[in-house]
Amino acid sequence: MAKEKARPGEDLIARNKRASFDYDLHDRFEAGIVLKGSEVKMLRAGKADLTDSFCTVLRGEAFLHGVSIAAMAGAAFGHLPKGARKLLLHRREIERIDVSIGREGMTAVATRLYFKSGFAKVEIALARGKKIHDKRETIRAQDAEREARAVAVHGQRWYGRG
Repeated sequence: MAKEKARPGEDLIARNKRASFDYDLHDRFEAGIVLKGSEVKMLRAGKADLTDSFCTVLRGEAFLHGVSIAAMAGAAFGHLPKGARKLLLHRREIERIDVSIGREGMTAVATRLYFKSGFAKVEIALARGKKIHDKRETIRAQDAEREARAVAVHGQRWYGRG
């Protein structure tokens, strides 16, 4: 799979590749993140991981859990590597996420983390979990696409992973 390029005006930090495989992604929201200085420094260095990250709503505020931002070595007043981080969203967006999580049985997962105009942003997607047979179908589609690309480039058939 080709590496995703950052959109114009964005500096991509991390991507959750498992999210599109494990979930059917629906509505997407762009949210700011409340960070400490040491967290921003580590994000600029690219030391973040979005695997297993999700969003919750508590008392009308959205929080991001499971994002791993590496701790700064030698920092006296550092940060927790996997602490909860407050998200900056409009009230209606928070309500939409809360209703989808509560009533519709969906979850909110972080899909991308990036800098935009100097501010750290995260893309949140409302998602519904895939079943095993859906995941198998996704793998079949990826293999077919990979084979078609190989035929187009090399003019020959490509036989599996290896």
